[in-house]
Amino acid sequence: MSDLDPHPAETLCEPVLGPGPVAELYPAREVPLGGVRGTYVERTLPQRDLPTVGAWCFLDYFGAPTVTTTGAPPDIDPHPHIGLQTVTWPFEGMIRHRDSVHSDVRIEPGQLNLMTSGRGIAHSEYTVPDSPAGRGLQLWIALPDDHREIAPHFEQHRELPVHRAPGLHATVLMGTLAGVTSPAMIYTPLVGADIEIDPATTTTLPVHPEFEYAVLVVAGAVTVAGVELAPGPLLYLGTGRTELDLSSATGGRFALIGGEPLAAELVMWWNFVARDHAEIAAARTDWEQHNTARFGDIDGHPPEQRIPAPPLPGGQLKPRSRRPRG
Repeated sequence: MSDLDPHPAETLCEPVLGPGPVAELYPAREVPLGGVRGTYVERTLPQRDLPTVGAWCFLDYFGAPTVTTTGAPPDIDPHPHIGLQTVTWPFEGMIRHRDSVHSDVRIEPGQLNLMTSGRGIAHSEYTVPDSPAGRGLQLWIALPDDHREIAPHFEQHRELPVHRAPGLHATVLMGTLAGVTSPAMIYTPLVGADIEIDPATTTTLPVHPEFEYAVLVVAGAVTVAGVELAPGPLLYLGTGRTELDLSSATGGRFALIGGEPLAAELVMWWNFVARDHAEIAAARTDWEQHNTARFGDIDGHPPEQRIPAPPLPGGQLKPRSRRPRG
């Protein structure tokens, strides 16, 4: 999954200090993939007042049962990325991923799929024939300044570590949670986990006080830090916590993301994460001019299958910052 909006809005994420412990709900919005394609996702990052959580800057729930507009997942032809890592975590279905560093893999439930774009990568995503309808999470992580120009690469992790507590099962996708560390490569302090809580469970989860956190429930119902949650909105929890209070009467499943508050300005537009307008304009030009030194061709895809970049908006890309608190 990627941002295929033919008229993407720009987002600038300004440096931010930790707000301390908060509990703020941000609604999901239904977003069409690639315009009128018959399929929608629920997007909870970026938000106008919350563009990032740590270095996490994009969160889609595809195949969400609460989406009102449904349809077959589209095949997504070759398109570019810069300045980010894409994290794909499917719950159901299978996706064929191919990219310009010659990866050709099936993305299946229970496997973490991590693509690091560095200076530039191209990839495609196609549904696997006869597989169930896809459902899962797609996230982006902004790369820090000292790693934005690294060589692109792809990782697939079929076995991931688990933190267990009575009534709690937390698969650690990225970073470290409760002393359990994922093998996936990260370039900035953060964490991502897929957590299941059993019915009639009340427990706590240790967290890092310098990280900001957010929670997205994907099944059932969970109470987090005193807030009752069902699938749909993102709960932003701020910083300054050493543990999260969790409970569920009926059982539930949720994603936890967190990290050090972002210390750099980001400009996000289309499939690019950069620092200013000029970087995005240069990446767009390289893609449109078929600069294979930056965005290589993908095995099995002729050049004419490449998705054209949308036009840049008039003028310079403008800032968008978090809503002031207090």
